[in-house]
Amino acid sequence: MAIPSLRHTEVFDTFWTFAVKRQELFFKRIEFPLAESWTDDPILKKHKFTNAYRAADRVSQYLIRNVIYSGNDSPEEVFFRIILFKLFNKIETWELLIRQLGNISWEEYSFSRFDSVLSTAMGRGERIYSAAYIMASGRSAFGHEKKHQNHLRLIEKMMEEELYLKICDAKSFVTVFNLLKSEPGLGDFLAYQFAIDLNYSELIDFSENDFVVPGPGALRGVRKAFSNTASIDAGDIIKYTTEHQEKFLEERNLKFQNLWGRQLHLIDVQNLFCEVDKYSRVYHPEINCKDGRKRIKQKFKPNSNPITYWFPPKWGVEINMDEYVSSHCATLF
Repeated sequence: MAIPSLRHTEVFDTFWTFAVKRQELFFKRIEFPLAESWTDDPILKKHKFTNAYRAADRVSQYLIRNVIYSGNDSPEEVFFRIILFKLFNKIETWELLIRQLGNISWEEYSFSRFDSVLSTAMGRGERIYSAAYIMASGRSAFGHEKKHQNHLRLIEKMMEEELYLKICDAKSFVTVFNLLKSEPGLGDFLAYQFAIDLNYSELIDFSENDFVVPGPGALRGVRKAFSNTASIDAGDIIKYTTEHQEKFLEERNLKFQNLWGRQLHLIDVQNLFCEVDKYSRVYHPEINCKDGRKRIKQKFKPNSNPITYWFPPKWGVEINMDEYVSSHCATLF
């Protein structure tokens, strides 16, 4: 894809240096898990940013290993687990359900049991939803006062209409997206994110480069990185950036350590634009954003629980981590 009229700003240069730094930090944390700091960048030290690769983030890693590829592998059950996990998108909520209910499955599902566990947790003042994105309450569609009750009804609706079979039969990634988008409360952004999560499983197998739906943060990042985006679709800009990633890195004399042979895909570049929007609030304070955001809310807090990275087997990126660390990561220093 060629978009010859695009004029990039200094934020586009920062986009690539950020991607390189964030990926270096990812590998340094693997090699030195007990280090006090893994980067000299003061912004990365202080604030929380997602990985360059979406699938390498802690929640995605948990989803892949502990939700998708753990338990009954029938399409019905895999779909149920993925959607249940993603509606809350919080590891602690999933583990709470397991502790209280044991095996989590559609076969053993009961609205009253799930509702009781979640309502009790909320009564203790616990947050059962992730702050990563905002879920619509679903009250207009299902009528319950509590958001999680409406989301449980949403899952029931999906299962009863056998949405998982329609998704398994889908001939394109866009079709999966449209099927999800047709459900109450799932707009473009969430439908796309859920489609990506389903694609980690064996239910479907589409390329993450088939299409992209930019989220609000990515849209802000694109507008900061280019000075003339008014007449150009942001999704096309993300595709253009993804397709020419090696060229852009070479032009800036940057070396990017990819994910064991896997290049950045559309979802990753979409995420990077979102993260650079945040990063540039501090690094490029002179660049104004229409929504007035001038600071990064989330602070970085080290997590003492190490991640043993594991990706969907169909990606072909399974490696011997110890061997990789000893032979490759040292070259980053």
